[in-house]
Amino acid sequence: MPTPKNKIAASDALVGLWTLALTVFVIVALYFGRELLIPLALSALLTFLLSPLVTRLERWLGRIVAVLFVVILIFSATGAAGWLVTRQLVDLATKLPEYKGNIVQKLHAFRTPKSAAFTKFSQTVDELKQELPGGTGPVAPTITQEPGKPETAISSPPNPPPNPVTVKVVETSKANLLELIQTIITPLLGPLGTAALVLVLVICMLFQREDLRNRLIRLVGQGRISATTRAMDDAADRVARYLRMQLLVNVTYGVCITVGLYFIGVPNAALWGALSIVLRFIPYIGPWVATILPTLLALAISPGWRMPVLTVALFGGIELLLNNVLEPLLYGKHTGVSSIALIVAAVFWTWLWGPLGLVLATPLTVCLVVMGRHVPRLAFLSVLLSDEEPLTAAEDCYRRLLSAGEQDETELVEAYLKEHSLAALYDSVLIPVISSAETDARQARIDQEQLAEIRQNLRVVLDDLALRPAVADQIKEEQIDTAHLPDIAPIAHCRVYCLPARAERDEFAGAMLTQLLREQNFEAHNASAALPANELLDLVAADHADAVCISVLAPSTVIHARFLCTKLRARFPRLKIVVGLWGATERVAEATKRLRDSGADETVVTLADALAQISTFAQPLSDSMMPAPIPADDDDRLAALAESGLLESNDDDRVFDRITAKVARIFEVPIALLTLIDRERQIFKSQSGLPAELAQARHIARDISICGHVVASNELLVLEDLARDRRFANNPLLRERGLRFYAGAPIRAASGQPIGSLCILDVKPRQFTARETRLLQEYANDITEEIARRAPMIDGDVVEIPSLVS
Repeated sequence: MPTPKNKIAASDALVGLWTLALTVFVIVALYFGRELLIPLALSALLTFLLSPLVTRLERWLGRIVAVLFVVILIFSATGAAGWLVTRQLVDLATKLPEYKGNIVQKLHAFRTPKSAAFTKFSQTVDELKQELPGGTGPVAPTITQEPGKPETAISSPPNPPPNPVTVKVVETSKANLLELIQTIITPLLGPLGTAALVLVLVICMLFQREDLRNRLIRLVGQGRISATTRAMDDAADRVARYLRMQLLVNVTYGVCITVGLYFIGVPNAALWGALSIVLRFIPYIGPWVATILPTLLALAISPGWRMPVLTVALFGGIELLLNNVLEPLLYGKHTGVSSIALIVAAVFWTWLWGPLGLVLATPLTVCLVVMGRHVPRLAFLSVLLSDEEPLTAAEDCYRRLLSAGEQDETELVEAYLKEHSLAALYDSVLIPVISSAETDARQARIDQEQLAEIRQNLRVVLDDLALRPAVADQIKEEQIDTAHLPDIAPIAHCRVYCLPARAERDEFAGAMLTQLLREQNFEAHNASAALPANELLDLVAADHADAVCISVLAPSTVIHARFLCTKLRARFPRLKIVVGLWGATERVAEATKRLRDSGADETVVTLADALAQISTFAQPLSDSMMPAPIPADDDDRLAALAESGLLESNDDDRVFDRITAKVARIFEVPIALLTLIDRERQIFKSQSGLPAELAQARHIARDISICGHVVASNELLVLEDLARDRRFANNPLLRERGLRFYAGAPIRAASGQPIGSLCILDVKPRQFTARETRLLQEYANDITEEIARRAPMIDGDVVEIPSLVS
């Protein structure tokens, strides 16, 4: 009993045979039906060309008048051009005998040189020919003369007298007029009949073009009206654009040739310009023929070589200019047919229909390409003939990975990044590559060794992309001009964890998203696919993540993502959960509903969408500002502050000024502060580097202070980048002053209550080492001890701290 695979193979074989037989039948029908099909094709071509003009004139003249006017206009112009060409031909025929001398001179110039070497060589060849079978025997010696020697005569036997030739005189009768007319007219009947048929068909097609279009749609597009309409519109647009642009280019070409030949001095320049316009409609061959005819005439009439050389240079220069400048500018994407396909099509249609097939080759091939794009069963035509890339970037990358080092996929990645973003590279190239490799491995199309090698190569690519310098580093190291770079506000401190739904392929996609998030200043991490679900949840808890993205890459399924969503929602009710169904195209709405029922907030299908969605979650953190919390024992703390006497200004504050100046110098920061936190204010007890208006005001509101957070926690606080911390990202004071770094240690009253802080600030993010942390804490402890010693101070005696003021 045949297996399903055997049935599929047999079915594919039958389909292939049927397609081959149908192709052969179509070619045979095209060949034997060419007498009818060629006029039809020419008529359709002219209809495409004239339809836009007829459509415009119909608005004012009506259809009948518009069609007749356009047809009469076109054929009158054709007749006038024919009359002009005929006159030029007659004029050329009249003048041609005048150039007989130049023609003979040029022919003599091409004869074999008469040097002694060539003469001896020619004589040797003739003698050898006589010795061959069928020859006439030895050649009679000739008289030769060597330089410096007298002429030597060699006698030879006399030739026998020639046989007499009988001459018969035949009297000629008067030519039969009918036979002469028949001889002249008969060869023209075929072309004239074809032209008449084309004229009638063009008029009929212009009159009934909508009716013909609708009938064709009904015939071909049963059940597929929209697809058929799009295909016909596409074909009509491409062919009409090609014909209009070709006509414009050819007329430009002919005018330039006419003007150039006129100034070169070639007679009948208008004739050659008109022929150039017509002949250039014939691909490949036409321009050569248009060049040869005036060049031969230039050779005939010119006593030298200047005129023919200039003629060839004129044709060649204009042809190069049109091919490389004007045609790409006017055609845009041209006809959508590749250059190789155009050459093959020209050969095929010329073999099938002769010279007219060469003229029709490009429009017919365009129609075949359009059919291949819109008819699934004819997609092979688009693959073979169109100018589109045969493989997508993802398919090309996958092919390179399968080649096992024969081609470097890194080159493709670098080339892709020159025109696209990193997110586009991941979404359009690498994610489809991973999905294809995993699917092929499951279906045994590639073995596990190949899959492991592909994974390893992709890891290398991801590692290389992760090492790309950030924009800021490039500006610093390469001195890049920043005028074109947008001003991007830093994202508030938002922690994101990427969790794989099940397998290593999901981890790959998570690594890509992690890179994109880090480029946007998110604190992002990617979990390993080897970890069980409970450990993944522990990672989220330990990192205090604000958002989680669950990565699902086919052939992984939504079931695994729903399982993780349920566990995450049960343990973290306020956590933002995004599920990435990377590259999914089918049943996305159904999967989204199920995932939301399991606890997901949003579902996305691309990394770019995931990045945008997570940024949306982070935006409220950037737009809001968290005021400093109020401790539960704040009243006791305020009482301790009042008892310390630090709220009152006196001459002893100069000691603290020296302390803050020294701290700013040691830590190499622009600002150092000794602050006190009152009920509603942060008071600057001492400062170094504070802006003048703040130094004069000597306080700010407590709810926008950072030191208020230090007092509330009663612990040292280090913020390496204030713009990335959701508590301070939108702080008006910090944003206005451009402050990015803060480190503060609490100072305490004698009772141990935190009353303020010793802090340092910088305008750029920086890393704060453990040694620096200990040093700042020691300075704060020393100030605390000084405050405790000064509390029972009598009569304003000052006790200085040598370690701080020395």
